[in-house]
Amino acid sequence: MNASATNPLLNYCLEVSRRAKVASAQLAVLDTVTKNRWLCRSAEILNESLVGILAANAKDLELAPSYGLSESAIDRLRIDEKRLHAIAQAINEISRLPDPIGEVLDGYRRPNGLEITKVRVPLGVVFFIYESRPNVTADAAAICVKSGNAIILRGGKEAIHSSSAIVKCLQMAATETGIPCDAVQFVETTDRDAVGMFLGMEQFIDVAIPRGGESLIRRVAAEAKMPVIKHFDGNCHVYVDQAADFEMALNIIENAKCQRMGVCNALESLLVHRDVSEQFLPRLRDRLFAKSIELRGCRQSLEIVPEMIAATEDDWGREYLGPILSVKVIDDVQAAIEHINRYSSHHTDAIITNDLAASRQFTLAVDSAAVVVNASTRFNDGGEFGFGAEIGISTDKFHARGPCGLRELTSYKYIVQGNGQIRS
Repeated sequence: MNASATNPLLNYCLEVSRRAKVASAQLAVLDTVTKNRWLCRSAEILNESLVGILAANAKDLELAPSYGLSESAIDRLRIDEKRLHAIAQAINEISRLPDPIGEVLDGYRRPNGLEITKVRVPLGVVFFIYESRPNVTADAAAICVKSGNAIILRGGKEAIHSSSAIVKCLQMAATETGIPCDAVQFVETTDRDAVGMFLGMEQFIDVAIPRGGESLIRRVAAEAKMPVIKHFDGNCHVYVDQAADFEMALNIIENAKCQRMGVCNALESLLVHRDVSEQFLPRLRDRLFAKSIELRGCRQSLEIVPEMIAATEDDWGREYLGPILSVKVIDDVQAAIEHINRYSSHHTDAIITNDLAASRQFTLAVDSAAVVVNASTRFNDGGEFGFGAEIGISTDKFHARGPCGLRELTSYKYIVQGNGQIRS
């Protein structure tokens, strides 16, 4: 007997995956005009569905305390008229981005007359597992369809009513505009076993993208039978060099740490050159204590600013996602590079310096998805890079690294045009 016949959950996952595969083949040959028409109509329907979406969101908000969500997590979950309008606006913006599908990456003619062209194509079916942020539901669906991919959305149970309501709007727009309805599907079950089942369906799903806590990402990476684009934590560093402008450094550090703390590109660890530490650290203390930031310092830092808390070895690799910053005094730019390459999550790391040689050494040697000179780590973002919406920020090295926008959700193939050539 077929296993799916005796396991309703497995049967459900199989059907969702099969339908997504069929839809992906249809999307791969769809024209840009139709995809953009779907994006614009989706934005309209979302705005028109304000009452229903807010009602669905109210159900999620009512259940949120029972899931143990923090106040900041509940705030990320909340939708109001302004936030819904922003979600719709983000979809509209994606419609204005260039369609990557069909882009010619290279082309040449061989001596035997063969014309070889390298063109951009969709990945196929994306299985996207993500945290409880309803706006991510719309962003991910929009960016996948625009890049010619079908998407299976598996959001957190905390936002299930909100995400389901949003997907219904996108599917309604698909029916109206000629997009395959199964191009965007939402996993309605909260059963954790479903995730493992989807991760085993490599015959239908081409790539898995987890976006959430480290435990989720490690589970997906361990269980997936298909490639995984991973987005690990953001233990981001700023190194203040001996040739740094202090006021610039303080402004960048405050922005990177305080502008929004619970995100992956926020500053978590600060390194300061020994030669400027006695002058710089007291100014840092004054600036960040005024923002209620706790500083955890090394022995040398504590000697300069006794108000700091003693850091432990664990602090150097921590992603705090809150009002804590680790601080370490180091000898030179090479020591900063070695510290970052050892403890960083290879997400975003920055140097503040007016020394061109130091900045060049830093950018060449730091092994991170984004290496920044004299600017905030908060700029490692699809929108800030000009990509539009992103599906995540990859800390991998293969296929995609950094913000994953439209182009990062594509592959390529070679089209070979001949006129009867045979190989001897």
